[in-house]
Amino acid sequence: MITSKNIHFISIGGSVMHSLAVNLKLNGNIVTGSDDKIYDPSKSILKKYDLYPASIGYRKKNISNKLDFVIVGMHTKMNNVELLEARKLKLKIISFPEFIREFSQNKQRIVIAGSHGKSTITSMIMHVLKFAKKDFDYVVGAKVNGFEFNIKLSNSPTIIIEGDEYLSSPLDKKPKFLNYDHHIVLINGISWDHANVFPTLDIYLDQFKKLLNKTRKGGTIIVYDGDKDMNKILIEPEEGKSIIKYNHHKNSIKNAKTFLIADNKEIPVNIFGDHNMQNISGAQAVIKELGVTENIFYQAIKSYRNPKIRLEILKNFKNRLVFRDFAHSPSKVLSTVKAVKKQFKNKLSCILELHTLSSLNEKFLKNYKNTLNDSDKAILYFSNKIIADKFSEKKMRKIFNNDKLICCNTLDNLKKILKLIFIENNNILLMSSGNFDNLKINKLFNLVKN
Repeated sequence: MITSKNIHFISIGGSVMHSLAVNLKLNGNIVTGSDDKIYDPSKSILKKYDLYPASIGYRKKNISNKLDFVIVGMHTKMNNVELLEARKLKLKIISFPEFIREFSQNKQRIVIAGSHGKSTITSMIMHVLKFAKKDFDYVVGAKVNGFEFNIKLSNSPTIIIEGDEYLSSPLDKKPKFLNYDHHIVLINGISWDHANVFPTLDIYLDQFKKLLNKTRKGGTIIVYDGDKDMNKILIEPEEGKSIIKYNHHKNSIKNAKTFLIADNKEIPVNIFGDHNMQNISGAQAVIKELGVTENIFYQAIKSYRNPKIRLEILKNFKNRLVFRDFAHSPSKVLSTVKAVKKQFKNKLSCILELHTLSSLNEKFLKNYKNTLNDSDKAILYFSNKIIADKFSEKKMRKIFNNDKLICCNTLDNLKKILKLIFIENNNILLMSSGNFDNLKINKLFNLVKN
């Protein structure tokens, strides 16, 4: 374990960055950090461990020759004053994926990748391994039930890593998952995303092809078998590499409850939806490779709950449910809406916030066609009036192929819409990788209860 080092984090507020900072401090290092925006839960955790910056923003004085190295986050700009100073002083500068790879040199590295379901599969594996009392490290982008941090680094022999395809840092322009040099890799399906970085589907697919090609001799490739794009990148493995394919786990739904079906037995689970059934099969394939029995897997999965804001039921008002999901890309939106509609009988109202660079890319927007059509009422929320003016309601109805789509660009209008939805006894599904203009979800509940 790395100890007694002087380490500075540029952009410390990220979901993994703040957890890594805490981990390194608890292991005896001197850790500092900076950021221009820090939201909860990162904010509260950094304050708890006395790592919250004395003042928000980046400052040249934070960088000196006393530092052993600097860890830089992916949202850091190339002209960041601290990054410029660190380069001027010729300090060691690395991204967190590069750090994880260095640290896990002597570990078995398992990478969970794919456009949708990475956090969920990673958290399922973590839950089962913990249940089986296996020792392991992990890196995950979501807040996982039963785990205090997004990262654990220790002397464990194995590390489970959520493998994001987004860029590693301003100095390392390759996807994070290409840094880990895996022994086992899972790809849970591919659907074009991050159009601001990967402007075409072919360029996006090529990143996953590179990931497969990095599989070492003796390594294992695990892939979802129902993805048409997987065949474009999946080639016969080189000698010494193996390929395992999986599909949706067999299941049934009774009274809004999902049961896995295995050996003619019904196993109740707390999650639902076709994509989660796919996620379960993926996690099961990895768990088997790690030597955990099928019996233990099914015992453990019964108590599993999704990470925060992954198809999370936030509130149950008698017959009305309020869900929150991280869905923002087309494939995520489509599968999430279908899952809720299939599982529950109530009418469904969906509020989708579009705010990422990919979501607002005009060439990419066409991929949202029909994604909200399983909902009974569909609302698009833009957190920026300038953006809303650019994408008119008429234009978005055409793009989404939904002539009843409602566009909303102020919190006041959103509040009014939520009140009406609640009166109509609809289930509510809130989807965003953002936070609806930093409005606390509990405030939304207070609003609709009046």
